[in-house]
Amino acid sequence: MEAVKKIGAAARCADIDLREVPGEATEEERAAFFQVISTQLSPEQIIRITQPQQTYPRQDYVLAVHWHPEQVPMELVDQRLDALYPHSQGELVIPTQHNVLLHRGDYSGVEVDCYSRGFNRKVQLLLHFKDIKMERAEVLLCMLKHTFKYRSSQLFEYLNTLVEPAFEDRLQLAAAQTNTDEDIVGFVRVQAQKLKDLLLENEEQVPDDAIKNKLVRNFFDALRQRYHDRVIDKAQVFLKAAKEIVKRHFSLDYFYRASEVIEEARSLGAGVVIPHPEQFWPILLADYDVDGIEVWNPQSQQYTEFLINVVNRRNRMGWHGKRPILIFMGDDCHLSEKLKAPSEQDPAKAIREVGLQPAWDDYAIRKSLIINGVNRKKVIEEYRSRLS
Repeated sequence: MEAVKKIGAAARCADIDLREVPGEATEEERAAFFQVISTQLSPEQIIRITQPQQTYPRQDYVLAVHWHPEQVPMELVDQRLDALYPHSQGELVIPTQHNVLLHRGDYSGVEVDCYSRGFNRKVQLLLHFKDIKMERAEVLLCMLKHTFKYRSSQLFEYLNTLVEPAFEDRLQLAAAQTNTDEDIVGFVRVQAQKLKDLLLENEEQVPDDAIKNKLVRNFFDALRQRYHDRVIDKAQVFLKAAKEIVKRHFSLDYFYRASEVIEEARSLGAGVVIPHPEQFWPILLADYDVDGIEVWNPQSQQYTEFLINVVNRRNRMGWHGKRPILIFMGDDCHLSEKLKAPSEQDPAKAIREVGLQPAWDDYAIRKSLIINGVNRKKVIEEYRSRLS
């Protein structure tokens, strides 16, 4: 008997019969679990990475200092970049994995979770290095390892929120926000418990990089062949709301302060950039020692022109001496999204691309950039000189 019963001739909706949903992980679900934690790429996934569906032969400079390779090897990233920008005349492409320092050529980078004590909020910083001396970076690497481990623990708080009675108020709030019915909430509870059990049961086999919140979304997506798409879609909406509630409750006490991260990074010759400031407005008022501000990001597009003018006004007033604040744009591309079959991709994330920031060519934004003498080539040259 099917756990999902399609209703109506066109199967436009689906009910979930919880009595038919197994309480223990099936072999199919175990296979789905190992599929979503795997870091090995299939031949199809390699093709998806190295043969992008769209290319940009007219883009002559590639500036990418905010993107996430995830499990994609750097040699495949290089092949993708060659295909995307066949006529590139110059580039500065630095990976920024979350809380893990990665290298590409002479450059290294990382996106660090930290917090600003002045306004008691989590913030993020992009750190970039050239020819970093790893023997001198022991303190920074330990800070990143601690932050990575603590940030990964949010996955278990997320799963506990979905399955433990102690967090019932969070689930009820998420259900109310998304108008999710009890059957979908019950279905999510059952599947989340299976995922938690599988994680604990196979702890030694789970790669560190797989222990993140998106594992929940990926696991549920992997169940689409067994359950109706509309059931999974409803579950994903509910899960996203629950995740945001978990993030709001996640303690900041165990993150390093932004000033501590900047101080340690600067001692190693790092460049520092503030990403997607629309999400962290007060950080712009903290007067941190940074090289640049990201004025555009796929998640932060509303105030781009305003931010450009603010940066340029501060530079003209000489607030930053001989090292003016640079204007960056971030693609915030997560390459794991490119590994999925097109039908399983998040459309908003799938359109992101390493080195692709359409705002550089937006007429209104470009007008502000031209007046202030800013373009990709100049930013690449200036930032590269600071990192050397």
